[in-house]
Amino acid sequence: MSLMRSILLAASQNRWLRERAPKHAFVRRAVSRFMPGEELEDMLRAVQGLAPEGIHGVFTRLGENVTDPAEADAVAAQYLDAIDRVRGVAPPPEPSVKPTQLGLDLDAERCYAHLRALAARADALGNYLWIDMEGTPYVDMTLDLTRRVRAEFPRVGVCLQAYLYRTADDLAAMIEIGAGVRLVKGAYSEPRTLAFPKKADVDRNYRALAEVMLGERARSAGVRAVLGTHDVSLIEDMRQHGQRRHLPATAFEVHMLYGIQREAQVRLARDGVPVRVLVAYGAYWFPWYMRRLAERPANVWFILRSLRER
Repeated sequence: MSLMRSILLAASQNRWLRERAPKHAFVRRAVSRFMPGEELEDMLRAVQGLAPEGIHGVFTRLGENVTDPAEADAVAAQYLDAIDRVRGVAPPPEPSVKPTQLGLDLDAERCYAHLRALAARADALGNYLWIDMEGTPYVDMTLDLTRRVRAEFPRVGVCLQAYLYRTADDLAAMIEIGAGVRLVKGAYSEPRTLAFPKKADVDRNYRALAEVMLGERARSAGVRAVLGTHDVSLIEDMRQHGQRRHLPATAFEVHMLYGIQREAQVRLARDGVPVRVLVAYGAYWFPWYMRRLAERPANVWFILRSLRER
């Protein structure tokens, strides 16, 4: 793991920084590149602005590790309201939620009840629910929640992280039940005993997992294959892989973050690849922002240059 990535991940977990950094105007200016605002209306405007290019949305309300039952209930209620409100957008942006936002640290059954309610509301409105993956202590619980919710509501997918050694087995399990899978590289600080420490190994594993997602078994199971990455060379490799196997451009989707690789998003959409952009909103953005920078530390220098030019 690079020194810069280690520093950024440590910053994402630092309570002192989390409480103080967002109060500084230059920090808020920097994060605006990746987040259009803190309110649901900001997210909706951003998604609607993408539509003319044929790019659709995924939305998430920032927050994690809720320790108050009332707050977990409130977060669930806010997502239910958001799912109702986005149905006016065609197609509606898809909700993506962290289980610890819904009280997983407090009570797994309470979290399940909230996830089930969100999946039911999304399903009733023809929408889709994504369940985000967090650090390794939550992987087994998150996959179990996914199985339980998807057994009743088929429009449910989960995020898997390519930097974990275990992900090949987890992907096989999700293919078995036909769940949607959004494959990302991984954005948490994990020990070498659990995760590939070198970027080259993560990239190699990502390609291998993506090929499985495009394989006959996954396609027969109805798996919704999503590449959650800004690595355009990797995306192009997978497009060529699909072409060699005579797969349509729609065999997989690409999900990227708001504000990153905008030109690539437009180009892929014009080439017929389904593209969605994850738009985040909410006040609890500092840990999320640090992890986004850690995914590609070169973004730090881009941000510093853009701030100097303002």
